[in-house]
Amino acid sequence: MAGAAMPTSTVKANTDTKKSYLFPFILVTSLFFLWALIHNMSPILIPHLKKACQLSDMQSAFIDSAVFAAYFLMALPAGAVMKKFGYKAGIILGLALYALGAFLFIPAANAREYSFFLGALFIIATGLTFLETAANPYVTILGNPDTSTQRLNLAQSFNGVGAMIGPLLGSQFILTGVELSKEQLNAMSPVALQQYLASESGTVKIPYLVIGIVVLLIALLFVFTKMPELTEQKDENIDATTSEKGNIFRHRHLVAAVVGMFFYIGGQVGVNAFFIRFAKYTAGIGEKEAAAMLSIAGLGFMIGRFFGTFLMRKFKPQTLLTLYGAINVGLILIAMTTKGQIAVWTVLAVPFFMSIMFPTIFSLGIKGLGADTKFGSSLIIMSIVGGAIFPPLMGLISDNSNIQMAYILPLICFAVVVWFGTKGYKLDKAH
Repeated sequence: MAGAAMPTSTVKANTDTKKSYLFPFILVTSLFFLWALIHNMSPILIPHLKKACQLSDMQSAFIDSAVFAAYFLMALPAGAVMKKFGYKAGIILGLALYALGAFLFIPAANAREYSFFLGALFIIATGLTFLETAANPYVTILGNPDTSTQRLNLAQSFNGVGAMIGPLLGSQFILTGVELSKEQLNAMSPVALQQYLASESGTVKIPYLVIGIVVLLIALLFVFTKMPELTEQKDENIDATTSEKGNIFRHRHLVAAVVGMFFYIGGQVGVNAFFIRFAKYTAGIGEKEAAAMLSIAGLGFMIGRFFGTFLMRKFKPQTLLTLYGAINVGLILIAMTTKGQIAVWTVLAVPFFMSIMFPTIFSLGIKGLGADTKFGSSLIIMSIVGGAIFPPLMGLISDNSNIQMAYILPLICFAVVVWFGTKGYKLDKAH
């Protein structure tokens, strides 16, 4: 009957269900923050370890390579582990690896050995691969199916929080602000030089020790928290999916999406990776101030995602993708040809327009794949290996020219995004 009161028992059951999902939802949402925190501390580590380990720009960029190579190499093993042992076990293992990698920063700093740092980052990123594989599907089942999209958007907003806090933490607790020239370093006695380098290297110990402890505590909470089982529905098209894998590349728009994502991630990572060095070169801004400014870029990325979602109610995704890509090409061109605050702030504006690119390229790439959707999705995700390749190339350009010229690579990357938004997404329709 319309207007009739819901039975008390039903109301109580619904209320109890919401309460039982609330704490697991908070735990899973914390994972979105944790992986964003690490990703956005990489631009801090690049100039810091360059100084502490006396690296070239190209060598320092392998920090991003270690992280994104782990995603590329460990995504399929992570999925296999979770299929066998469950998502909760995968999350706990991911958090344990995350904490282990963070703790390994302490002996790496003591040894002041760059390869040790890279190994620790690879272990952290392996843990992140497990977390990202599990978190998105988990969020969708922790509550009413009708509101799963809202929950996922809420959880993903904590990526933006991590993007803001990561650079702030790095600027306060890792970067010292002591930036000596080659002449000043050469003028030091061997003992004084080693003391200085050891002091610089050692600043990562406490932050990563604290991060490791926090991550372990969250892992323990997962151990003792009853989590709902995430059961995957049987894929009715499993045979069709398997039979079509050999022909997956007949979807020309999917191939274009793989290429577009490869370049987009390369551009995204490259823009942030060398921002601190860029700010110093173009405007004389110190490392601590530049690191704090990166948090503004994180805020812009978060706001841009919400604003872009709103605009997509009025504009086609491919139209907005093309426009945002073109704007970023223009911004980077300005950044490459000017000096001072103009150059710095144009780079800081880029993340706002990057915000919609990943989900838009992804959704356009898998559109219409049918039984090939899962395999196509995996190919697009694996293409984020671009984040491991472009930063070292930027470093190589910087070593042979300057860091401002190195931004030619992100410019090219966003030009490829423009191509995908205008032509690539509809290649299948062109024949």
